[in-house]
Amino acid sequence: MRKLCVAILLAGVAFAQKPPKVHAPDADDEKEKKAAPTARVAPNDAVITIKGLCPEGKQVSKTGAAGSDCQVIVTRSQFEQLVKAVQPTMDKQSQQHLATSYPQFLAMAQEAEKRGLDKSPEFAERVRFARLQILSQELVRQIQDEAAKVPEKDIEQYYQDHSAEYEQAAIERIVVPNRKEEKPGTPDSAGSGGEAEMTKEADALRVRAAAGESFAKLQREAYEFAGVGGNTDPNPSMGKLRRRGLPIAHASVFDLKAGEVSPLISDATGHYIYKIDSKEIQDLADVKPEITSILKRQRMQAMIQSIQQRVTTDVNRAYFGAPAKDDDD
Repeated sequence: MRKLCVAILLAGVAFAQKPPKVHAPDADDEKEKKAAPTARVAPNDAVITIKGLCPEGKQVSKTGAAGSDCQVIVTRSQFEQLVKAVQPTMDKQSQQHLATSYPQFLAMAQEAEKRGLDKSPEFAERVRFARLQILSQELVRQIQDEAAKVPEKDIEQYYQDHSAEYEQAAIERIVVPNRKEEKPGTPDSAGSGGEAEMTKEADALRVRAAAGESFAKLQREAYEFAGVGGNTDPNPSMGKLRRRGLPIAHASVFDLKAGEVSPLISDATGHYIYKIDSKEIQDLADVKPEITSILKRQRMQAMIQSIQQRVTTDVNRAYFGAPAKDDDD
C-alpha cells in the first residue's frame, strides 16, 4: 500500500529566555570535551542559541524586525526531548542537521502565524491528518515494546517444534567444473569444453570419495583435470552450516548421516560431491536471540492485524476508479 510521508517537527518544547552562565574553557576542558562531547554539557546548558527570534508570546514590530534582545535558547534537555519525540535512535550527524534546520522551522513557523496561515481550513485538516499518523506511530512503538516481551515458555516451545531448523552439520564439498578451461588454439577450444569428460571424471571422484579418500586431495585433482586453480591448496571444508545454508537443490545432503558421502549432484554451475563429517542440534542458548526475534515479529504482526481486521472498507469505484496495484499488496 502506498505510504504517505508527512515530515513533522514536534513543537512542544519550552524555551528558556535567559542565556546560561558560561566560563572560559581551558586546555583540560577542551581535552575532556573531545573525549566525551556531551559529558561536560549540563542539562540546562544551551546547545542552540537562536538570535533575532523572539520567544513565543513576546511582541515583535509590525515590520517583523525583532528587538536586539530577542533570542531563543534551547537547552540540552529540551533538545534531547525533541530528538526523542522525532526519532529516538537519531545519530549524532542527524542531530546536527536537526540543530541546523530547527531554527529555520521556528522562524518560518513564526512568520506563518504572523500571516494567519494557522487559521486556514487546510492547515487544520493537515494537523488532523498528522495527528492520525503520529498516534498510529505511537501505537506501533507501544506494540513493539509489548511484542518484545516474549515469554520463555514460548521460546522453548518454538525451539522444540522447529528443532530441525537448528540442525547444523560440518560439511566438506568437492566442486568439479562442468567444462575444462581450454586455452585459445587448442583443438577443443571452440567445442564442448569436454563436458562429457568432466562428468565422467566427477563420477570417478565420487567413487573415490565414498571409499574414504581425502576431499582436499580429490578437489585438487578435480581442478587440475579441469585446468583451473592456482598454487593455493583448495580447502573443501564449508564449516558448520544449517540446511538453508545450501542451495535448495542440494538441501537433501542434510538427510545423510555423519560420515556418508552424497550422490553426485549436477546442475548448470557444476558437479558437487558432499560429505557430512558431523551433525548436531544447536543448543537453545545459542539460538535464543534468533528465536526471540522471530517470535517478536510474529507477535507484533498478530497484534497489528487484530486491530486492522476490526474494520472493513468499501471504496466507491465510480469515484476512485480501479484500485492501484500496490493497494492490493
